[in-house]
Amino acid sequence: MSSLLSHNNDQPRIRKSLSDSSPTSSATKSLRHERLSRLSSSDVSNDTSTNHAESYFLRRENRLSARKKAEEETANNDYKKMYEKALATNQRLKSRLETSKQELAMIQDQLQRAQRGRVGDCGSNMLETEKKESWSLKKRISDMEEQLKVKADLNIENQRLKDENGALIRVITKLSK
Repeated sequence: MSSLLSHNNDQPRIRKSLSDSSPTSSATKSLRHERLSRLSSSDVSNDTSTNHAESYFLRRENRLSARKKAEEETANNDYKKMYEKALATNQRLKSRLETSKQELAMIQDQLQRAQRGRVGDCGSNMLETEKKESWSLKKRISDMEEQLKVKADLNIENQRLKDENGALIRVITKLSK
């Protein structure tokens, strides 16, 4: 638009500037001004494109860091949930262990009383019932001792899981820094 083309069959195409055709026109001056501003803006466009590229990379880095933070929060929440679940299980096992210990103490006390009472009795029926009681109490004691061993193993496993969970959390926090 800033130039007119003259078409002549004899001559090759020649570009004529608008300023050559009508030098006094105000439209010509404004077009020339636009052309100059575009030329001078091409110098600025290099700076603008550099700024644009920098802003692109900054936005990209911000997006990546936001995504990484979201993933870390999700992972931390999962580990927190696992830790809370392990803690609840540990509390439940501790309470069961305490009740089992109390039952064991009561049964051992009953067994001792039964054995002391047997020395004074001479009746055969009493001896038979005491033997049965003694046998059943011994069996219950052995069962409870076995349960205590299992619970102790579970407590050890639970502690190991807690330690492992803590180590994983420390690794995640180091990686996030």
